[in-house]
Amino acid sequence: MELIQNAPDLAAYLAADDAIDHEHPVVRRTVATLSADAPDAYAYAEAAFTYVRDAIPHSVDSGDPRVTWRASDVLETRTGICYAKSHALVALLRARGIPAALCYQKFEAVHGLIALKLPGRERWVRQDARGGEAGAGAQFRLDREQLAFTVRPEFNEVDYPVLFAEPHPAVLQCLRDAVDRPRLAQLLPTAL
Repeated sequence: MELIQNAPDLAAYLAADDAIDHEHPVVRRTVATLSADAPDAYAYAEAAFTYVRDAIPHSVDSGDPRVTWRASDVLETRTGICYAKSHALVALLRARGIPAALCYQKFEAVHGLIALKLPGRERWVRQDARGGEAGAGAQFRLDREQLAFTVRPEFNEVDYPVLFAEPHPAVLQCLRDAVDRPRLAQLLPTAL
């Protein structure tokens, strides 16, 4: 699948916004900690992916009722669903100068993941830091994708090819409107 930038300027994939608040002190402290053992962009990207996948439980798997949507909140509370975890990973990457995008898949509900573009690489590579039982097979790979879920077109599942510089409005709205995870389950978008 050919991935398509929704913003032509690569600088859009380094920007901060309300959800991808990579200038927040919590994000900056996490970047500093992860950078200590990561001598280059490749090692750092893998360390950031592993941290978000493994150290921040997916709130469905852990039973945590809190809903987070800002990257800093995800890192501080250490909880979030796939969209929120993606916001955190994108913020960690952008804070280190690595272009990162948000992307989505459609199953029963829309699933969030990210793509990154490392120095010297021509193409974007999707990564899925969902983690937990349902996403246990997701790995940081640059040679091929190893995502949490594989789309099955025969069941009307979709890999959206668009690389968003900002969270999709439907995703951000459901996160902001949910008072807790049970309510969030009712608000999840089923398509983009």
